[in-house]
Amino acid sequence: MIAPLALAALAIALAWPIPLLLARATWPARAPAAALLLWQSIAIAGGLSMIGALLTFGLAPFGDNLVSGAIGLATRGVLEVSLPHALALAGAALFAFHLLLNFTLTIVRSERQRRRHAQLLFLLSSPLPSGSRMLDSPAPVAYCLPGAVTSVTVVSAGLVELLDDDEMTAVIEHEKAHVTQRHDVVLIAFRAWYASLPWFPIAFRAQREVGLLIEMLADDRARRVVPDSVLARAIVLVGAERGSEPVTASLPDWGDAASIDQLRNRLARLDTRPLSDAAEAAVVVAAVALLTVPTVLLFAPGAAALL
Repeated sequence: MIAPLALAALAIALAWPIPLLLARATWPARAPAAALLLWQSIAIAGGLSMIGALLTFGLAPFGDNLVSGAIGLATRGVLEVSLPHALALAGAALFAFHLLLNFTLTIVRSERQRRRHAQLLFLLSSPLPSGSRMLDSPAPVAYCLPGAVTSVTVVSAGLVELLDDDEMTAVIEHEKAHVTQRHDVVLIAFRAWYASLPWFPIAFRAQREVGLLIEMLADDRARRVVPDSVLARAIVLVGAERGSEPVTASLPDWGDAASIDQLRNRLARLDTRPLSDAAEAAVVVAAVALLTVPTVLLFAPGAAALL
């Protein structure tokens, strides 16, 4: 019973206190890449721990480890087990199916929306020499429309008129980061997590925090091309010009009403110092450890028995 109890304790910790502490921390703005890795580890390890706790408890009457338990279940059948263990096995199967189904549905919905958006975009926009598309709109808008094979960066005529060349470069580099780093894949995964566990307040909080970290990562690419002051001006100009008017986009960054707080946080972190290399390495080690613990608890005893 050690493995089920340990996995259950880890699942509870990863479902509430650990993500809550991370969401309240200030250091992620200083190391967005490491923080994003940690959020992904929390999500994966949390799901694995939840399923693993139920699975190892349900298989306990059939064997001392996951391998022998699975073999015992296959040979003896679930009817020979007590009701609590049978319910645990059913819960593990249902929860795994629930997560997989929501992940699949989220991908299908996102792809459907992207295709509709792309069809409208190519009807209502004109190509630019850079390969981007320009909307004939006075509102300052910039975003990227991700795709499975190709992605498109979109700007508006209002944005081109509002910003100078250096500020436009900052915006374009920011959007290129979304494309090259495939931030849409990360966002889909956390949207699926929230869709699977909407009753967990932390699931929505995680989705919001990950969205902010992704914007900061894109800002870091722009900072390698233009000075921080130029990026800050672009953030301020677009945020002030847009006000509270909403924009619908696949990755809405510049001037979306829903991201006004993001713009403020992105602006504030330009004055902060990056996290030290040692501290960032510690975060990476913690992320790897989170993934290692449930994996070891689940599979190491069975592997050792086979050897």
